[in-house]
Amino acid sequence: MEIDETLDVKNTSRRMLVGAGAVGTLAAALSLGMSPKAEAAQDAKAGNFNSPNTYDVTAWRIKGQPQVTAESDIGAVINDIIADIKKRQTTPDTRPGAVVIIPPGDYDLRTQVVVDVDYLTIAGFGHGFFSRSIKDNVDPAGWLNLQPGGSHIRVLTPTSAQQAFLVRRGGSPRLSGIVFRDFCLDGVNFIPDGNSYRNGKTGIEVASDNDSIHITGMGFVYLEHALIVRGADALRIHDNMIAECGNCVELTGAGQATIVSDNLMGAGPEGVTLLAENHEGLLVTGNNFFPRGRSLIEFNGCNRCSVSSNRFQGFYPGMMRLLNGCKENLITSNHFRRGTEGFPPFINRTNGLDDLYGVLHTLGDNNLISNNLFAYDVPPNKVVPAGAQPTIILIAGGDGNVIATNHVVSNVATQHVVLDGSTTHSKVLDSGSATTITSYSPDTAIRPTP
Repeated sequence: MEIDETLDVKNTSRRMLVGAGAVGTLAAALSLGMSPKAEAAQDAKAGNFNSPNTYDVTAWRIKGQPQVTAESDIGAVINDIIADIKKRQTTPDTRPGAVVIIPPGDYDLRTQVVVDVDYLTIAGFGHGFFSRSIKDNVDPAGWLNLQPGGSHIRVLTPTSAQQAFLVRRGGSPRLSGIVFRDFCLDGVNFIPDGNSYRNGKTGIEVASDNDSIHITGMGFVYLEHALIVRGADALRIHDNMIAECGNCVELTGAGQATIVSDNLMGAGPEGVTLLAENHEGLLVTGNNFFPRGRSLIEFNGCNRCSVSSNRFQGFYPGMMRLLNGCKENLITSNHFRRGTEGFPPFINRTNGLDDLYGVLHTLGDNNLISNNLFAYDVPPNKVVPAGAQPTIILIAGGDGNVIATNHVVSNVATQHVVLDGSTTHSKVLDSGSATTITSYSPDTAIRPTP
């Protein structure tokens, strides 16, 4: 008699209850800060995740498609899990969401995942980041590792649906409480080579209004767009490794009360490491921004945001840009280092700007730029235009901006602060000697550093 390998949706053996295996005990340990027990497999039935709303992708099978596994198409598997969640959670008062567990391993994602349920956590075990760029530009013979690790997902989606995860839903209320954590999204390759940063692929795109989404502990590599979030409210992007992507974090449309903290991020030479549009109260703190994005932070029309205690290293002018009327933003206690490219494939790349644009370029009103350290280290023959004194902070326009107690270290003569003629009522306090501050505005108050 032939045995039907498909399992009925009501059969709990089809849904591995993570509390009933070693993976469940490990998940509980990581979440709750405990050490996993050596005898986890024996006593895990009393574990913390013995719940019908917890799924292990490696144990799930799609009814009628037993050949589809998490390893062959984790996208199809997660979509089927989401369908099961919606089938079981049907009334407004009984929709707690679910947890989808991705154990360590290699998974191909060939079908776009559409997340349209609230309170869904998709969790792996390790961001698994691996530098594909180094591998693509050197001889890796004899290397111990040749691929990303941890809970590693290869994004192999078709050109018609290139986002690995598309978070989107119409109707009310907006999507809320979704969490992506602790797995790797890997775009595998760029076209035509590993230095183009182009393949059309996006790791996660949140395309409808949302509330309290968290992205934490993730690894993103070789994606043209790592993370795009539209219409964010109380978004948290924390403790991720986002590198060798064309663009890292793009907060588009508008948003409020978002936190971007403790991430390590570096975009491609034509992309942006952190882009925010029309955001209110965005907090950016404790991040390590590294080359080689066209800009490391780019704000467009953002108000009352704080950028503090970050480290910035960049190879181009305009490392940080406040554009299109940014108002009442606080830029304080950051470390900026402007250097030059040393990696052979990118030595001749530029972002099209010259050194008069400013390391920090501001166009807006009532912004406070204070207590930052700027280190400018560019060989004199690489300053553009030739013979110019590079600008560190450029106030390109606006009213009531304050630049105070900033410190500049440079290997060439620089203008610490330059204010264009369209600026009004600005103040420059203790941010350079009189010869390093230039104002083309008649009503700038300047107190040079003694």
